Amino acid sequence: MNASPDSAPRPRRRFLTEAAAGAVGACCAGVPLASGLVAWLDPLSRSGGAGDWIEVADVASVPTDGTPVRVTVISGRSDAWTREAAVPVGVVYLRRSGPTDIVALHSVCPHAGCFVDYQTDRKAFFCPCHDSTFAVDGSINDPRSPSPRSMDTLGVEVRGQSVWLRFQNFRPGIPAKVALT
Repeated sequence: MNASPDSAPRPRRRFLTEAAAGAVGACCAGVPLASGLVAWLDPLSRSGGAGDWIEVADVASVPTDGTPVRVTVISGRSDAWTREAAVPVGVVYLRRSGPTDIVALHSVCPHAGCFVDYQTDRKAFFCPCHDSTFAVDGSINDPRSPSPRSMDTLGVEVRGQSVWLRFQNFRPGIPAKVALT
């Protein structure tokens, strides 16, 4: 029997056609997969803004007598999908510890993460969640306090007539001051 002239080349042509179709299909599937992988890993490459220096106040707005003043920290914030230019990210208390020295105390209680308020009549910070008080310097007033540590301090720099702060949050409920990322 004689084989027809078209029967031998067909498997080779079919293989090349299927290989080309597979390569095109892989490219079509690879582009969305690569884009998805980049979008999924993107938050790992972004800075969350924690620990960045932020201008928070004028030096003149901090009382010279050591009384703490409440300051809202405004900064940019971003996550995997959105970027916001100026939003409140936290609250701190600024106080003078000397003529040119300024201390920043985080307003979040190190015990359970509640907001601490300064009470001028008591001249102390008060946590409403567990009735604990902190001295004006942030130290624990009552040795029976459930707070595992004093109020958290933050890095402060005075640049000219501006107060700059390195704002970050810390893990509550543990004795060590551990920054949250």
